Amino acid sequence: MHYLTVSFSHKNSDIALREKFTYTDEEKEGCLKRLVQAPSISEAMLLATCNRMEIYVCCSDIDDALTHMMTLLTYKGNISPEYIKETAEIVDDSSAIHHLFAVASSIDSMVVGETQIAGQLKDAFRFALERGYCDKKMSRAVSQAFKCAAKVRQLTDISSKPVSVASVAIGQIKARVDNLAEKKALVIGVGEMSEICAKHLVSDGVETYITNRTRSKAEALATECNAEVYDFGNLDKAINEFDIIFTATSASYPIITCDLVEKTAFKRFWFDLAIPRDIEIKPRDDIELFVVDDIKNIVDANKAEREQYVRQAHGIVGRSVVEFFEWLDALNVEPLIKEIYQKADAAVEIETQRALKKGFIPKECEFEAKKMAQQAIKRFLHDMTKKMREASHEAKSDTVTGAMQYMLNDSHDNIPDQYKHHLQKD
Repeated sequence: MHYLTVSFSHKNSDIALREKFTYTDEEKEGCLKRLVQAPSISEAMLLATCNRMEIYVCCSDIDDALTHMMTLLTYKGNISPEYIKETAEIVDDSSAIHHLFAVASSIDSMVVGETQIAGQLKDAFRFALERGYCDKKMSRAVSQAFKCAAKVRQLTDISSKPVSVASVAIGQIKARVDNLAEKKALVIGVGEMSEICAKHLVSDGVETYITNRTRSKAEALATECNAEVYDFGNLDKAINEFDIIFTATSASYPIITCDLVEKTAFKRFWFDLAIPRDIEIKPRDDIELFVVDDIKNIVDANKAEREQYVRQAHGIVGRSVVEFFEWLDALNVEPLIKEIYQKADAAVEIETQRALKKGFIPKECEFEAKKMAQQAIKRFLHDMTKKMREASHEAKSDTVTGAMQYMLNDSHDNIPDQYKHHLQKD
């Protein structure tokens, strides 16, 4: 069994490319369903945020699984498999687990130390798990990823000052507007990004409104943030009346376009934090527009202060990856050891009954004879099983486990590929 990941993120692709790989919930489920239909793929998870789109799978054959993934991504993004391979980050086994742990720990995020990614990863995993596309193998990896992230938070100061793309965007407003409390702001959408923006604006004394296609959701968020509600049906008026607009919806097409924009006497500041983008306009003197990748440039300029924490975090992630595979190996060897002892106990029972039947031992000595045989076998197996446990932490663990599974004629699905042919019948 292997882990395999294909990742498009802010590190290797621009916003135009990432927009090609956005999914509604229905499309996401369709993608996961098609992924696990491949004979080589047993489990799959899809993570999609404003900064990344990643597919994680558990598979029996990396090449076959990757070919299947490339086919799906080619149709989705309307780009060639060759371009995908050149652009995306494609990693397997320990590198795939390292990537997952780094993502969960937020050291792979555009804004290092941001807190949103943990919730987004949990949502992605829950979505796949509840629909039957994830099982034990992916669950183990994701569970250990969150444990690694917890270690990073506990042992470094990487999250001592919680930040996010939204908070960085708010910082840009503060840097450009002197009389911020005199401005009016509109937040479009009710997701976590919108909530962060709204709370920041309200705390800075900005007259803040929230709008959403579903008014009840806008009302709920407005109540929580102490903001006002704006009618989504009047969005065409709002874009020419508000000084500040933040938008982060899940719309599959732009909701603000050139034909809606009028000339104003005041400067407007717009932040489009959605993927795909919510705003599609030509450059204008009276509007300063920021998109997600603009935030990246700002963040990159201020990374130095977190470099020390990032180095510490990478060390924790590296050690956690090693521990994860040691743990997996231990999980593989323990059932084998248990089965060895079970077979030994069965042999003791058979031989005890044979000895009784042939009169080798009297009936009244059955318990003592059986006990002696069991103790002799345990003493014999002690050193062997001890070495098996020790070998499970070494590079040769697959060889040891595979050989023992073959000798036990074990049909479990965790037999390494190189041993499977021994169990096939001609």
